[in-house]
Amino acid sequence: MRILALVPGGIGDQILFFPTLATLKQQYPDAAIDVLVEPRAKVAYRVCQNVNEVLLFDYKDRNGLADYLNLLGVIRDREYDIALTLGQRWVVGFLLWLNGISVRVGYEGDKSWFLTHTVPLKSKQYAAQMYHDLVHGLGIHTPCPPVSINVPKSDIDWAENEQKRLEIKDSGYILLHGGSSKLALEKGINKVYPVKSWLQIVENIQDKQPNLPVVVVKGPEDSELVQQMTTNLPNVKVVSPPDIGKLAAMTAGANLMLCTDSAPMHLAIAVGTYTIALFGPTDSSKLIPPDNDKCVAVQSRSKSIADIAPMTVIEKIWQ
Repeated sequence: MRILALVPGGIGDQILFFPTLATLKQQYPDAAIDVLVEPRAKVAYRVCQNVNEVLLFDYKDRNGLADYLNLLGVIRDREYDIALTLGQRWVVGFLLWLNGISVRVGYEGDKSWFLTHTVPLKSKQYAAQMYHDLVHGLGIHTPCPPVSINVPKSDIDWAENEQKRLEIKDSGYILLHGGSSKLALEKGINKVYPVKSWLQIVENIQDKQPNLPVVVVKGPEDSELVQQMTTNLPNVKVVSPPDIGKLAAMTAGANLMLCTDSAPMHLAIAVGTYTIALFGPTDSSKLIPPDNDKCVAVQSRSKSIADIAPMTVIEKIWQ
């Protein structure tokens, strides 16, 4: 059996889809499960063991006829038996129908004409549960498992070497990821907490716990934020994980993760690190598991993340 899951969105969306993949693998242990994701999200599958092949398609690009015909060929070559789609564009269902995939599962809607099985879209619940509802279309009604990941041993070894290099292996450390993707900003979704506010938080931590290092994550889009942090607080340490597996390993070793609503937050939840996450325009109840006592959300009442007072975060830290 071959199963295809069409999962648009970024890295965080893929991580939230991992429980659905785990259930599919549990129910169909001998099946080859592939995912069709955007190029920017492929890296998420470094820490997922339930996927056979990662196929790429830019759902948000202005795709022409040639792009869809190419996708049609890619899907047809693999002769899938089942397809699950998170998107609600009729053209995707049409492509699955053209390919002759006998079981096509998606959400109920005005444009679900080409699907064989549909489930209600309950968008107000935790996103991982909302995604997991798709398996109901296959007659599977097991509970949604928690988000979990599998970190390669080479990434764990890398993290341990970084901890030695930064001299934090024995002391423990607080990990801070203060940024967000440029794509979110381009969409008008600002998830970047102001540097001056982060500085107040870190200064408070250093005053109260001078022997507990603060390590700032520097990703490809975080250079400016990290530079400002280290200029004002030279004793802040910096780590630059080259991939998601190594970031996950560094996160797993931290005493506390401070972050905004971003992919690193989902990694922290997956590895069980105590997390304080800042939310601006997005609803924390949709992105944090219910009854999770290891992840504390600080939600902006104004929907602007910059309006969260540093003291509010500090109070959560020392609670």
